Amino acid sequence: MTSRVLVRARLGTVLTFALAGMLCGVWVSRTPALADKFGMSEGDVGTAILVWGIGAIIAMQGLRGVMARLGGTAVLRIAAPLTAVSVALIGLAPTRPLLFAAVALFGMTFGLTDIGMNAQGSAVERSYGRPIMNGMHAGWCAGAISGGLIGSFSASAGLSFGETLVGGAIIALAPIVVVGRTYIDDRAPASAGRGRARLPLVVYLIGALAFVAFMMEGTIADWSGLFLNRELGATQSVAALAYPLFEAAMLAGRLVGDRVRARLGTRRLLTYAGLGTAVAVSVVVLAPATPFALVGFGLAGLMVCTVVPTTISVAGSIVPGRSAAAVGQVSAIGYGGLVLGPVVIGFLADAASLRVGLGLAVVLALLIAASARFVPARRFMVLTAEPEPDAEPETVRLAA
Repeated sequence: MTSRVLVRARLGTVLTFALAGMLCGVWVSRTPALADKFGMSEGDVGTAILVWGIGAIIAMQGLRGVMARLGGTAVLRIAAPLTAVSVALIGLAPTRPLLFAAVALFGMTFGLTDIGMNAQGSAVERSYGRPIMNGMHAGWCAGAISGGLIGSFSASAGLSFGETLVGGAIIALAPIVVVGRTYIDDRAPASAGRGRARLPLVVYLIGALAFVAFMMEGTIADWSGLFLNRELGATQSVAALAYPLFEAAMLAGRLVGDRVRARLGTRRLLTYAGLGTAVAVSVVVLAPATPFALVGFGLAGLMVCTVVPTTISVAGSIVPGRSAAAVGQVSAIGYGGLVLGPVVIGFLADAASLRVGLGLAVVLALLIAASARFVPARRFMVLTAEPEPDAEPETVRLAA
């Protein structure tokens, strides 16, 4: 494989992350407008998010064997454009039943897109011979920031929920189709076995950590706007800024995340990330006014940003020849947390308040810190001369 092809594949994958992030940013940032349009309570919004997540998990698990046989590239080229179309359908939905149907379709197409772009990112990372997954996910953050800003500007301009989502889908569709030409083939060799063969236990252990990480990240992202709007009295345009601020902080952290991981080691990185996130979310929960909460959301993004990319990176490198299957399984387990978290927060908010609900994220962050020691520290893609700080003597660390 030539260096030019590899550079194009890396750029195309980063852009795919960015476009997917933009679509989600538009959707998440206008959640208050969605609630107003259909007269939805926090629990109703949580149900909509549940439908989205269930759709994603069904698609991820149902097509995991197909993904393992064909690779992420083939699935991604189809699922990514359909994700943009499904976002437009959400914006056009006139009734709650049609809204939930469109949200379910969005979840299914996005779930396949997520697995596909992470599998593609893992393939590019292995071809590069050094860790770049955090950089890939930085593309997601950049896209989510742009989507959040689109949502904020559209709210300020008086655009409706539907107009915003349809506009975001139109912006994303053509570039998503074009970048599909840059992907590299990530199909497993025939000797790797059938896609439905059982994966090693360690994959499911990493998946459990991803479950907690996705649950916490989804909790912060999905409820930040409503927290500011309904608990602290911020306007919709100001509330819409919480998500892009969170993603901006994640972007900053992910741009240096690979180097930090190489310096600290995987386990220490995850431990510090969990503890730091717990402190940051505590700032949000105890915030007396909007500016304090915004600071807390920013700090939370900076702390939590490396957790999900690190679990995906580890999953993609521990099962030689079956990277797509491992990434798909970890992603599917992780999405269980993405589904459960916002729903639990919605019901807690209905029963008590959003402050109480967001307090769950503090507990989840502490679970990440406590679980970091179970992450494999001996299996990495690239060998260098110096051992990882948290690994056994024969273990070597990722190259910077």
